[in-house]
Amino acid sequence: MQQPIIGYHRDEQGHWVAELICGHHQHVRHQPPWTERPWVTSEAGRRSRLGLALECVKCDRGEPRDNPVND
Repeated sequence: MQQPIIGYHRDEQGHWVAELICGHHQHVRHQPPWTERPWVTSEAGRRSRLGLALECVKCDRGEPRDNPVND
């Protein structure tokens, strides 16, 4: 199921995680050559992708929302 990105946070290892409107979180790594997401490496790039829909497999599986992020 496609869900738009509404924000980002970093995980414990410092990797960027997209926060989806459905309440699920999804890593958005730039790891060439397998995953090309150079936009995730800058604040402007991440901001430019707000609203971008990602495939949410957690929604497809009917999983509950992820825990909220505490800043």
